[in-house]
Amino acid sequence: MYIMKKGVKNRAMQNVRALRRLAGDPILLITILAILALLVVFILYPLFKVLITSFRDASGNWSLQPFERFFTSRHERNALRNSLLLGVATAVAGSAVGFLFAFTITRTSVPFKKMLSIIAIVPIVSPPFIGAMAIIMLFGRNGLISYQLLGIRNLNIYGFWGLMFAQVLTFFPVAYITLKGVLESISPTLEDAALDLGGSRWSVFRKVTLPLTYPGIASAMLVLFIETLSDFGNPLILAGSGFPVLSVQAYLQITGMFNLPRGAALAVILLIPSITAFFIQKYWVSRKQYVTITGKPTSSNIKLVSPSVQWVLFGLCLVVAGLVILVYATILWAAFARVWGHDMTTLTLRHFQYVFGVGFSAVRDTLIIAGVSTPVAGVLGMVIAFLVVRKRFPGRQFMDFSSMLSFAVPGTVIGIGYILAFNTPPLVLTGTFAILALNFIFRYIPVGIQSGIAILRQVDPSIEEAAIDLGADARMSFRKVTLPLMLPAFFSGLTFSFVRAMTAISAAIFLVSANWNLMTVQIMAQVESGRFGAASAFSVVLVSIILIAMLLIRLILAKGFSGYHGKLLQV
Repeated sequence: MYIMKKGVKNRAMQNVRALRRLAGDPILLITILAILALLVVFILYPLFKVLITSFRDASGNWSLQPFERFFTSRHERNALRNSLLLGVATAVAGSAVGFLFAFTITRTSVPFKKMLSIIAIVPIVSPPFIGAMAIIMLFGRNGLISYQLLGIRNLNIYGFWGLMFAQVLTFFPVAYITLKGVLESISPTLEDAALDLGGSRWSVFRKVTLPLTYPGIASAMLVLFIETLSDFGNPLILAGSGFPVLSVQAYLQITGMFNLPRGAALAVILLIPSITAFFIQKYWVSRKQYVTITGKPTSSNIKLVSPSVQWVLFGLCLVVAGLVILVYATILWAAFARVWGHDMTTLTLRHFQYVFGVGFSAVRDTLIIAGVSTPVAGVLGMVIAFLVVRKRFPGRQFMDFSSMLSFAVPGTVIGIGYILAFNTPPLVLTGTFAILALNFIFRYIPVGIQSGIAILRQVDPSIEEAAIDLGADARMSFRKVTLPLMLPAFFSGLTFSFVRAMTAISAAIFLVSANWNLMTVQIMAQVESGRFGAASAFSVVLVSIILIAMLLIRLILAKGFSGYHGKLLQV
């Protein structure tokens, strides 16, 4: 008991000293307080409103009725079961495909590695429901493959298998990026040494390589599980009435039944497995380190995989790459085809005329909202990363946790929370530009924060301390010394925020209005109306804008760094 009291007293004294230091730098103090206030208002408050609303009935009185309805409704219980089943299946299959690509690219000498890597990350820069849309166009009632080529009319691509196929195709790039980094960090000399000691290729893979990747595999699976639970676009298109999922059911309760308490209750139930997976990924998996980095060897022959197995792996990668290419080729073809399913050989530009005519307001609105929210999210992410790593103040852990929380919360929950939180005074934002921009800013800052934290932990604090010793205050030290060193993380967060803002649907579909619309919502509306040509044209325009923006960001980054490194060399 004495030790506990002494520990509490020491922490209290540390907090007092930290507050005194902050009082000597009012700009820093105001910045910390402002960020904490923003995180509370735009991340925690909407979640609080969802939780409170879930315990009220339709009249606004306190009640457990929304949850009672869930436990008595077989349809909604099935939706929870289906969501968890789909999440687990996608996590396992998506991580397996991601590992296949990562292992083939890092541990074999097959050709076209760069091409395979590019194809593997293409789904990241497109709306998450493009796979579902392409599956319908290929295997639906008038599908190119199912009906036009095979003459099958009654092929049912709706439900678990079609949806799982779309989800794996959409999210396996996330696992690929994670596992590629893990495999690249494992020195091949470990495998070479095991082979030299007489181990077979299979035993070395099973006892050396695979165990070292366990944390990465677990992390990838948990991230894919969260992404699948959060996804809204693919289930809305492909789930069908026979395979309900929780995110779509919550959406239908809000927009179709106008039952906010039941929608909020379903959102809370959806939040539980997402938050659980987030805590496991962040506080358990991320702390387990099995990878031994001994420095990259000057040369290492790839011996782990035999030539015959290499070609098997290469063939499997080509199959997956072929499916990805087929999906995007289908979208491109449909954008120019006169009527998909009936007249696919007559090419026309009328779908693009529609996009740049009637639908141009959605293009303009998307660019404005993404263009404004992206730099704000990038800068805010860098500032939070700097504060979390370099400063000691009361509330630092709270800032770290709350800023990362938006990653774990499904978009459906965020969308419902923003409707409930900002539809009444003191902040009435529903239907405005602000509610969409704020949603994107606070939903997509975690990647920038994590990138910034990773960079800062590699930078010696003595560099900043030297600037302060020479007379710079904390603000100038951050602007002139720290921020330039964080440029790679800043542009990484910038790219991610822009891509996600352009392709968002789960939360955005609740927040759009007649005044502010988004291209993804327009694509979804066109798909639901059966206008696949217009939906494909919107998708082509959207992906083109993203690719051009990423190219510009890369050119700016390369030019900026060449000048920056030139100055360093002169010094």
